[in-house]
Amino acid sequence: MTRTTGILADKAIRALFTAGRLNSESALDSDQIQPASLDLRLGARAYRVRASFMPGPNHSVADKLERLKLHEVDLSVGAVLETGCVYIVPLLESLDLPADMSASANPKSSTGRLDIFTRVITDRAQEFDKIPAGYNGPLYLEISPRTFPIVVRRGSRLSQIRFRIGHSLLADAELLDLHTRETLVASEAPNVSNGGIALSIDLKGSGPLGLIGYRGKHHTAVIDVDAKAAQDVLDFWEPLYSRGRDELILDPDEFYILVSREAVHVPPLVAAEMTPYDTLVGEFRVHYAGFFDPGFGHAEAGGSGSRAVLEVRSHEVPFILEHGQIVGRLVYEHMLERPEGLYGEGLGSNYQAQGLKLSKHFRPA
Repeated sequence: MTRTTGILADKAIRALFTAGRLNSESALDSDQIQPASLDLRLGARAYRVRASFMPGPNHSVADKLERLKLHEVDLSVGAVLETGCVYIVPLLESLDLPADMSASANPKSSTGRLDIFTRVITDRAQEFDKIPAGYNGPLYLEISPRTFPIVVRRGSRLSQIRFRIGHSLLADAELLDLHTRETLVASEAPNVSNGGIALSIDLKGSGPLGLIGYRGKHHTAVIDVDAKAAQDVLDFWEPLYSRGRDELILDPDEFYILVSREAVHVPPLVAAEMTPYDTLVGEFRVHYAGFFDPGFGHAEAGGSGSRAVLEVRSHEVPFILEHGQIVGRLVYEHMLERPEGLYGEGLGSNYQAQGLKLSKHFRPA
C-alpha cells in the first residue's frame, strides 16, 4: 500500500531538484542527500548581527539584516565565527515548495556535538526551523557557537532539512505497535506518551575507568567544521567518570556530551527525531541535533546496538542527573516510501553503531 502522507525519502528529494522545487547556486555534493533529509550548505557571506531575530509575517530576512547587521564576513576562503556571537548566513539552497509540502530543519549531528546553535530562517517566518507548505524563497541559517570558536566556509554543512506531506507522526498506539514488532528502544517496559518514546541516561559508564561523558573546555583553539579527526580530545574536552556514584551534577550553562542507556532503532519505513527540551523531566536541554534517519541502529545496515549521543546543557540552576533517569523522547514519523539507501549503508555515516562518541572532528582516544 502506497502512503499519501509522510517524510520524503532520498529519491523524492532528488526529484525536487529535477522539478525545480529545490534550487542551489552550485551543483549538489555527492553525499548531500541523506536517506530522509538534505544537508544545507553555507553561502559565501556571513553577517554578524546584534541579536537573534524573527522576521515576522511582514518582513524578509534581508530587510531585518539591513537594520541589524554589524559587519560582513567573507566565507569564500574560510573565516572564524566567535563564541557568544550571532551570525546570519544565506544558504546555497532555496525552495519553491508545492502547496501540500512543508519542511523542518535541525542541526546536523556533528554540529550539535560541537555546541553550535543553529536555526534555519525563512522570509516572513514566525517560527525557527519550520518552513510552511508552499514556501517560495531563500533560506538563511542563524549560527551561534556556544563553547568552541569554529572555522566555516562556503559549502560547509551545519544543518539539514526534511520534507513532508500531510500529517506523518505516529500516535501512541501506532508507536507501541511498532515497538512490539521492531524494538525501537532496548527497553522491556517502554515509556510512551504524547507521541514519543522515552530515553534514559547512562551514568554507569564504560571501560575500566567508568567513562560517562565529556564536559566542554573554555578558551580553546578553533575547530574547522570540515576537518575530520584533526583535533586532540583532551585539548577541548574534560572526560567525566562515574566513580561508582551513578549520578552527575550538571553545572548551569556548561556543555556535556552523554549517552542514552538504551540502544535506538529506526526501521527503514520511519524516521525519528529527539525532542530537544522537556520541562516535565527537568530544567535542561538535551539533543540539539534531533534527526535520526531510517536505518539508524538497524541491524541490516550495520547499526545493531547504536545508542543516542546526547548534547546536554542545564538552565539557570544546577541539576542532578541519576542513572536511568528519563532525559528526552523520540518521536517517529512515517516515510512516504523506503529510502534507496539506509543510514550507515555505504553512505559514509559517522555515527552508526555508536556508543559514547564525540563528533568526527576529534581523533579517537
